[in-house]
Amino acid sequence: MKAGRTRPVETAVHLTQADWQVTDAPDFNAPPHVLDSHILPDSWRHVTLPSALPDAAPRPANANLAAHAAGPIRVTWIRLSTRGLRLASGPLVLYSARLKTDGTVAVYVDGRLVDREQEQGPLWNSLFTPLWTVVDSSAGDSRPAEILIRLEHTSDTQVALSSFWLGSGDALRGSYYMRQWLQRELPATVGAAFLAVGIFALFVWFRRRQETGYLLFFSLAATAFVAHLHYYVSLPVTSDWFAWLTINSLFWLIAVGHFFLRLLHGRPLKGLTIAVVSITVLLTVLTLPFVAVLPVLPSVPVIVPAIYAVALLMAAAVGVVGLLSAWRRSSEARLIAGGAALCVLLGISDWMLYNNVISLEGWFLGAYTNAATFGTFAILMYRRYVNAIEEVEQVNASLAQRLRTREAELELSHQQLREAERRQTISNERQRLMQDMHDGLGSSLISAIRSVERGEASDIRVSQILKHCLDDLKLTIDSMEPVEADLLLLLATLRFRLEPRLEGTGIRLSWEVRELPTLTWLDPSSALHILRIVQESIANILHHTQASEVRVSTAVEREGVQVTVEDNGQGFDVESVLGTTAGRGLSNQRRRAQAVGGKVSWHSGAAGTRFMLWLPLERNACES
Repeated sequence: MKAGRTRPVETAVHLTQADWQVTDAPDFNAPPHVLDSHILPDSWRHVTLPSALPDAAPRPANANLAAHAAGPIRVTWIRLSTRGLRLASGPLVLYSARLKTDGTVAVYVDGRLVDREQEQGPLWNSLFTPLWTVVDSSAGDSRPAEILIRLEHTSDTQVALSSFWLGSGDALRGSYYMRQWLQRELPATVGAAFLAVGIFALFVWFRRRQETGYLLFFSLAATAFVAHLHYYVSLPVTSDWFAWLTINSLFWLIAVGHFFLRLLHGRPLKGLTIAVVSITVLLTVLTLPFVAVLPVLPSVPVIVPAIYAVALLMAAAVGVVGLLSAWRRSSEARLIAGGAALCVLLGISDWMLYNNVISLEGWFLGAYTNAATFGTFAILMYRRYVNAIEEVEQVNASLAQRLRTREAELELSHQQLREAERRQTISNERQRLMQDMHDGLGSSLISAIRSVERGEASDIRVSQILKHCLDDLKLTIDSMEPVEADLLLLLATLRFRLEPRLEGTGIRLSWEVRELPTLTWLDPSSALHILRIVQESIANILHHTQASEVRVSTAVEREGVQVTVEDNGQGFDVESVLGTTAGRGLSNQRRRAQAVGGKVSWHSGAAGTRFMLWLPLERNACES
């Protein structure tokens, strides 16, 4: 054997030369703890690494899984000589990018077992697991002279090796962890993120069952994660079910991708759908590990290259047909079809690496198909998110424009309504004034005219009637002034009008009006009623009582306010006056009080008369 160094490193040696031979074994066996290479047959062959070792013997004609379990098992021995190499001091590490086998991997240093991947049995993921072995020589501080690697495999499996590095852990740890991170940890992180988003989509689908795209997205994420488990799992895996799951989930992934493309571009593609579903179901059933029941195909590891070739062809067909179907129908489907094409290219690279077409020291780019798929759907989700925001903005802009138009219409309608209300108010006020002048001023003038025509009115009587008419006219004008719900302001206006007349007749006015709550219902019509009521009370004092003093006072009583007018003149019988035509003024006072929701009462005797007007603080809608 020759030991070569293609690139010396300060504390690591690159081993590219090795010897190898193949022996037969009855079955997978646990590697012995001690093994001397001299007991092996002297049939060593030389090889330059990396290399795919040729078959050492003809393959059996019918190699199925039963033969895999109990038939010829082979052991390939790799011998590395370290004599004459300048090795680093301290503990040494043997590092290799990958070893292709489907059985036990064991490493011996100077005849002593120092590492093994598993106890015994078939191994499904050695191709994706870098070799990292601490080399400890049995001769104390001396450097190891020989490293022997034992690879178990079935007779149908072609063994392949990458080159080896021997040196200190510090020198090789960077290369080892970089390959672990790029080949295993980074794709595993992306796959886990893809799966997490898929689980989120599943919960969205639980609430929106009519949108099957969320369910398909979850199925895509789940199958993509399972299909790449052999990249993520770092421990040796020996289960046939693990191989069956990871291989067939690739077909499930392609089928889900096909249904997703159909959902986007809207074409049924019945022929392709039947073919995809049929191939997926057929391979899923035929590769089941129930070999004793269904011995149709060879063992799963043996047929992996053919199965991957079928998967690549099916994925290419799905991607091409999906791209053509979506070319003018859906940009999203074109994007996904492009992502599928990228995944096919990555898969072709893996297939070539698996079948030793390219160097075994290359990279399994298929580990990044999850990243490509996740990236494709991330772009799709980003575009949908941005489009949704733009649609919301457009809807908001449209709603804002409609709102502005509606506000303009409402403003115009409001102006028209206010104009109509103004006209109606003017009309109502005109009618009120006409009615009041007809009932008050008009009635007094007509009575005066009739008295003059009949010769019954003296000059003094006519003067009194005219003065009374003038007072009525002034009160009517005063009722049009805004009083802002203030009864005191209204009474002050009445005092301003009547006090000069009282002084002219020699009657002293005592004004004891106090602060009162506001009357929110007080409007011009109600104000005129109140003015008329109080005016009528004072007019009665002037005409009938011969009083010398009048006292006006206010108070708050029983959820209302009370206005009291008292005099010291001659009293009268209230009930008898109300029953005659002379009591028309008192009846008018009562009628006007009822019109504003109030009440009037009289108490009269020899000492004078007390008139009381009670007004509510609040008026019911029916009263207004």
